[in-house]
Amino acid sequence: MGKITRISTKDMTREDWLQERRKSLGGSDMGAVLGLNRWRSPYTVWAEKCGMLEDQPDSEAMRIGRDLEPYVLQRFQEASGYKTKHVNAIIRNSSFPHLHANVDSMVVGQSAGVEAKTASALNARVFRDGEFPATYYAQCVTYLAVTNSARWYLAVLVMGREFKIYQLTRIEDDLVPEWCESSVYVPQAEIDALNDAANAFWERVENGDPPPTDETKSTTDTLDSIYHADEEEADLEALEATVSLLLEVTAKMKELKELSDGYKNEIKGFMKEASAGRSSLAKITWREQGKRSFDAKKLEEDHPELDLSPYYKTTISRVFRVSPVKTKGEE
Repeated sequence: MGKITRISTKDMTREDWLQERRKSLGGSDMGAVLGLNRWRSPYTVWAEKCGMLEDQPDSEAMRIGRDLEPYVLQRFQEASGYKTKHVNAIIRNSSFPHLHANVDSMVVGQSAGVEAKTASALNARVFRDGEFPATYYAQCVTYLAVTNSARWYLAVLVMGREFKIYQLTRIEDDLVPEWCESSVYVPQAEIDALNDAANAFWERVENGDPPPTDETKSTTDTLDSIYHADEEEADLEALEATVSLLLEVTAKMKELKELSDGYKNEIKGFMKEASAGRSSLAKITWREQGKRSFDAKKLEEDHPELDLSPYYKTTISRVFRVSPVKTKGEE
């Protein structure tokens, strides 16, 4: 067991709190590092820890989760009969130098903690049959490791639908409380593997060596945010195979678009004035809809005395285009 230290967050500013978290990987980071989070990719976490991304404001879902945390913990206490206490600290453990735990609550008198979550009713299916998202598992295992606790409880409020509690335990053949949906045994090998993954990832952060890119929106948005265009031209010979695959996929997408438009037009020609159609396979609608837009140019023409420049917003973005290089015979 390593030395555990607690860095108080009671009087810490948000900027100081974020700066402290950038020094290592937290529980929610590890889900992304391991490729288990569809909303954040390893590449995005790397860019965040390298200080290349600006801090993003909380989403509505994050705000709801934070505001409802006391209620979720209250429900946990009611179901379990345990008392919990809030932890105003970032916890570190010398045995896990590149991890930290920013836990929701600890169980009083026990070697256990609680992670409080809220989920949309639309995602209720992922909490069936004792299952829960893998990214939550990685987060709770991180907290088990850093705090050296024996158990961690995951309390989930599925909005307007149900409340569920899951147990993660380091005790083999542990008892499963009747108020728990399921219990998952976390062997030491699992914690060691998590630590190895954190150490390997942090080596990338220290060396400025990014993890492989992937197809996620998270990685796309990160690349678009951290790299800005200059006038240089990159030599892509090392990525010739990738460029070839991209050209092939782009050509197929164009072919499929043409096929799709042809099928749509055949159906439109059959429907004529009908606004909807149905087959045994699908329901198809073809309805008129209006779009109202503001004609700034017309306003300028009618009222040249008005200065509209303060009302225009310029947005800069990098546009990615692919153009096959023509050979001499094709020119």
